[in-house]
Order: sequence, then structure tokens, then C-alpha cells
Amino acid sequence: MIRKVAIAAVVAALASAALAVVGAATATADRHDSTHGPCQYTKTPDDPAVRPVPLPPDPHRTPDRGTVRVDVSTNQGPLPLTLDRSVAPCTVQSFVHLARHRFYDRTTCHRLTTYPTLEVLQCGDPSGTGEGGPGYKYKDELPVGLDPAPTDPTGARKIYPRGALAMANAGPDTNGSQFFLVYGNAYLLPDYTIFGTIGDTGLTTVDRVAAGGVQPTPEDPAPLDGPPALPANLEKVKVRC
Repeated sequence: MIRKVAIAAVVAALASAALAVVGAATATADRHDSTHGPCQYTKTPDDPAVRPVPLPPDPHRTPDRGTVRVDVSTNQGPLPLTLDRSVAPCTVQSFVHLARHRFYDRTTCHRLTTYPTLEVLQCGDPSGTGEGGPGYKYKDELPVGLDPAPTDPTGARKIYPRGALAMANAGPDTNGSQFFLVYGNAYLLPDYTIFGTIGDTGLTTVDRVAAGGVQPTPEDPAPLDGPPALPANLEKVKVRC
């Protein structure tokens, strides 16, 4: 039992690293570099946009009702998404904004994790390095009511269920453009905003990528974390509302 808990702790630590956005800025912008609505999208001058994109609209009342359908075409098949404004209005506002500016078009999903307790595909960085973003950050909209992870006796870690669509980050309130798609088990601290779900055909597409495994290296012929061996490219991300 002690051994199982120790292994779970190691995997959990790796999980946090897997969902981090590398090199995200921590500099505080002045009032001229932020929007003035409730979402307060803030420029990150130390971490500029990898593709030119303005700050998202930030109206006095952020739309917080209904869903937004997004059709994602990939080289591995369709990836339909449903964004939920009621649980993460600022996140949905930002994602829709980036999609409409074609920020996600012709990008690659740069990281696949296949740990037994972390099965996700991470996307959303046009540079393909895990270091890129939109040149701004915004607040977390963290999930509540998630079931506890069975591997964590403390109850701190929760189950991000199969089909969840969530934001990657580099710490509190550092959301940008990178997101992850949960295709299996994902036992995490509830520090990542869930803002939608993946459709059934999209899960089939992600399953196909996951089945190909992680790209091997000379140092590790069977890695559990790294670029997917089967490339997953987002060709076009189209908002349908």
C-alpha cells in the first residue's frame, strides 16, 4: 500500500509538469495593458504572442449562458468540441476569440501523456514547443464537484473525466491558449479550468493518436510523455454559434 501511494505521488508530480505551460510570463502589466471587464485579460510582455492577436473582448457582462459548438478539423479526423459558457465564461470568450483569429489553425498538438493516471493530449501552442501562447493571461475558473481520485488517500486530487476539455497553465491565473483533451484517466489537483467537452467522434480521433503512443527517443524507447508518435495537427478550428 505504501508503495502504491509513493508511485501515485511520483506520477502526480509528473502530471503537473505535463500540463504546465513552459516559460509563461509572470510579469505584472500596468492598467493600460489589461481589459477593463470582469475577465481582465492582461498582456504578458515577457511572453509575447507567437502569432499576432489582440486582447479578447471583455464586456461588462461576460456571456455566461449556453454552449458554443466548435468544429476542429485535424489530420487524424474530426474533433468536435462543445464549450460551456456557464462554467467558464472568460475561458470560452478567450477560446472563441482565438479561434476566430485563426490562432489555432495549422498547429500541432505537441504533447501526449500516457501515464495510467494521466491520459491527455495537449494542444494550443502554434510554436509546437509547449512554450508559446497568445501574449496574454487571465483568471482561473476552477471546477467544483469533481469526484475524488481513487489513488489519492488525501482526497485532494480529483478525476478529470474522459471527454473533458481543460486549460493548461503555469500556475494560478496564467491561462493562455494551451489546452488539453482528456481521453482516459486524469487524476489531478483541481487547478485546471474545465471549459467544455469533446464529442464522441472527437474522442475516437484522440484515441487514435493515443494508440500510437509517444514518440520514442534514443534515451527512452518507450516514453510515457512527449510528442505523439502519430502527429496530431489542428488544420482548422471553426466556431459555430
